[in-house]
Amino acid sequence: MTVIWFRLSCISLLNRGQRNISIFSNATPSNFNKVVSDAEKIVGYPTSFVSLRCLLSDELSNVAMHVRKLVGTKHPLLSTARGLIYDSRNNLRMRGLVVLLMSKAAGPSQHTASDHLPQDMVSGIYPRTVSHHLKDGPKVSISAPIPGSLHRLILPRNLAEVTELIHTAFLVHRGIINLKEWTNSDGPLKDMQFGNKMSVLSGDFLLANACTGLAQLNNTKVVELISSAIGDLVQGNYHEIHNSLEDNSLTDEINMVTWEEQTFLSHGALLAKSCQAAMELAKHDKDAQGLAYKYGKHLSLGHKLNSDLQLFVKSSCSADPVTFSFNSAPVVFHRQIVGQERWCHQLQQAKTIGRQMDYTKLRSTIKLEKGVTSTIDLCRYHGNKALESIQCFPSSEARSALENIARAVTKF
Repeated sequence: MTVIWFRLSCISLLNRGQRNISIFSNATPSNFNKVVSDAEKIVGYPTSFVSLRCLLSDELSNVAMHVRKLVGTKHPLLSTARGLIYDSRNNLRMRGLVVLLMSKAAGPSQHTASDHLPQDMVSGIYPRTVSHHLKDGPKVSISAPIPGSLHRLILPRNLAEVTELIHTAFLVHRGIINLKEWTNSDGPLKDMQFGNKMSVLSGDFLLANACTGLAQLNNTKVVELISSAIGDLVQGNYHEIHNSLEDNSLTDEINMVTWEEQTFLSHGALLAKSCQAAMELAKHDKDAQGLAYKYGKHLSLGHKLNSDLQLFVKSSCSADPVTFSFNSAPVVFHRQIVGQERWCHQLQQAKTIGRQMDYTKLRSTIKLEKGVTSTIDLCRYHGNKALESIQCFPSSEARSALENIARAVTKF
């Protein structure tokens, strides 16, 4: 608690009478889609989609055919599949892009620069099928057995694909619904059961492909990093589901320090450790790896805070059981400010005669306190920290793209 308020007080002091002290004071792109599109041009690789090699496989084509049976139902697997193609909410499904930008912004280390020729690079990044030139010898492809002397090959594109696949696998797995809460309006029970099976099998298929690609990187430190990120995702998702329930919000006391720790597990660990893994693949030192890790961590937390704020800062967003989360940052900040007893009283006041929650009324109650403004300040704090972490990288288009992405997550 003390740490959070210290951060917010620092932000307040920095902004008093010093308009240009904030890193966000400069004009920045406000359209998140444009920022991502411009960044993809820099790396020459449209990473907003999952690996096309995976999507076009016969196995996943068969899955897509079966998923069509869910059309007309309310199974969440449909909305997940739709979101992978068109995401109108600008969710952070460009982790692979950030990994590639990080690889390009940092550049090759002294250990790897001498191992590759300039023609091995595509848009400043060593491609997935890097070729290595031996002195007085043939060109060796990555698909061939790799001698010990060639273990330093840089594979950021493979790592980017692995990161996207893991993220997508967890999105698909989260499409499983509780059949005990099933109603006739959701669709036929047999279709909902079928949808759950497809969510499990499809997610497992994507995760298996990710693990195969991870093994092909031939780097035990990277395998360890990404494997630990998968464990963090599982743990974080468990906490997120538990804390998002109304009944648990009445009994469980949660503060923003705990919220940040749990949110990092479910929303930040994968990107942070993937950025660190990109530096490890390029054989950068621990300092560079730590900076890349910090960028991924703060960017993810900033984006999550931005996402949680949308319901409270945009009048076009309607408050309902789908959009309202008791585990969102403004709600947790509000509970922390007003105290558990007053929070329970406000929940009772927001209920209708039929004991149904009036989410619009509850949102208005929360907006009267400082929970929303505190969340905005914390979002800007994490955006600034993300920017600070990459200032030591050489000035380049890739670094500018990373800066634009960090600025974009603080726009509301």
